[in-house]
Amino acid sequence: MDTLIIGNQSDPKIRARVIRAWKTGKAESAARLDFVNLDDAWKLLSDKRRQVMHAMAGAGPLSIREVARRVGRDVRAVHSDVHLLHYAGVIDKTENGCVILPYKTIKFDFTLDAQKAA
Repeated sequence: MDTLIIGNQSDPKIRARVIRAWKTGKAESAARLDFVNLDDAWKLLSDKRRQVMHAMAGAGPLSIREVARRVGRDVRAVHSDVHLLHYAGVIDKTENGCVILPYKTIKFDFTLDAQKAA
């Protein structure tokens, strides 16, 4: 898969998608990272973490030091952001300790339901 879709879906929709894939044996055309709570999505996708993702896009494997240089930030702070993005499944780590953004495309698919927000 070369596309990651980051969005928000309800638990029932997420379960239905997983069950459908399990029953049919067919993988989805894109990887998904869904949040039930939009606040959690915004915490993960902070401005600085999106800058990290942008700096890594299409660059291949990079050291954390190189990512920090590209975004103009402290290595320790970038290391923390990289760790959270890796834990969430957005980026991968290579065997030699580098990090890579394995997707050619990342799509953001968020819905704000005015009735639920009220």
